[in-house]
Parts: sequence; C-alpha cells; structure tokens
Amino acid sequence: MAKADRLERLDTRRIDLEADYKAALIEALKVTASGKWGLFDHKPDRLARAGAAPVIAHLTELGDTIDAAREALFMEPFALHHEFLAARGPVSAQAVGEPKQAQAWLARADLAGL
Repeated sequence: MAKADRLERLDTRRIDLEADYKAALIEALKVTASGKWGLFDHKPDRLARAGAAPVIAHLTELGDTIDAAREALFMEPFALHHEFLAARGPVSAQAVGEPKQAQAWLARADLAGL
C-alpha cells in the first residue's frame, strides 16, 4: 500500500510539473513571438543566447525532473520537452524566423489544449 501511495504522489507531482513546464514554455513562446530571439537558438548571437539562457535552463530542469518521474512510473519520456529541444539550433537560411516559429508553436498549443 505504501508503494501505491508513493507512486500516486509521484504521478500527481509529475502532472503538476508538466503543467508548470507548459505554462513556462507558452510564456517563453509569447515573448519570442513578440520579436525577442534566442529561445530556439537559430542565430549564433551571444546576447540572444544569454537572454534566453535562464528560460532554457528552467525548461531543461523541469523537463529532466519530469523525465525522471516518468521513468519511475514506467512512462514514455516527456514528448513536449524533447520536441522543443529538437526544434532548437541552427537552421537553413530559408527557415522561418524564431518569432514565426514561436507563433506556430502557440497555434499548435491552442489546438492541442496545452
């Protein structure tokens, strides 16, 4: 019974952490959609990277904690975090800019109920 209670508490904590992650990501996407670069790290710009670093660190910390909880619960890794990390980094010159990419992510979030 104690193990079941512990797992239930862990699952409740995981759900709360995922909600925190989604809220933090949506807030960061709104800032990026308004024109601030750095969240997706498309340009090798030190100032943009430095500005986005605290947000990235917070999202990464939350994502790692969520993944650890999901692993303990025998669940798949947190897909949203891994999708976000995969979307970061250098892109081709023909790719949309970070503000438009953030707008697309926000539109997807509205449709998915994130």
